[in-house]
Amino acid sequence: MNMNVPFDFFSVEKKDTIPGKGKVLISEPFLADAYFKRSIVLLAEYNNEGALGFVLNKPVNLTVDKLVKDFPKNDISVSLGGPVSTNTLHYIHTLGDMLPESKHIFSNIYWGGNFESLKKLIEQGFATSNTVRFFVGYSGWNAGQLERELSENSWVIARINSNRIMTAHNQGTWKNVLRDMGKKKYRLWADFPENPGLN
Repeated sequence: MNMNVPFDFFSVEKKDTIPGKGKVLISEPFLADAYFKRSIVLLAEYNNEGALGFVLNKPVNLTVDKLVKDFPKNDISVSLGGPVSTNTLHYIHTLGDMLPESKHIFSNIYWGGNFESLKKLIEQGFATSNTVRFFVGYSGWNAGQLERELSENSWVIARINSNRIMTAHNQGTWKNVLRDMGKKKYRLWADFPENPGLN
């Protein structure tokens, strides 16, 4: 039976493909890449030279004090930030001017900052799992690479609030963010099975 669907199920709406610093990339449901499958990536940097970001919803079952020698004991979890330089540690936070050398991303979200100062803030209880997120590695795109992926319908671009960015630790976030975009197509994406052949 032929049925006319009122939209192209596999394409991203054009207005949802404009990247920018502080926006998030939401992978389409059919992306099979091991790192980016059903992922949400915060863009910390976007310019003519390329883009850099961190996967928000790929947690690692470790706290940062288990990864870094002589680091204050804490309960701050770690996520897999992306496939680039997986031997490096990165962090975003809402500490603002409390952490010198931080780079502002948007709203109250910052990236990086003086590492020794961060350790002191953790020791003093100012930096906690509510205000800091750590990532192993990062996601990076050369000039034109992200735009090419966007033209291939690999990503939807959206803005989400800073509270969700700081708490988007699990796979359920991918579905919730798509549903919250309020568009029928993306709600269907959110409910699309990971392995449709098994249904």
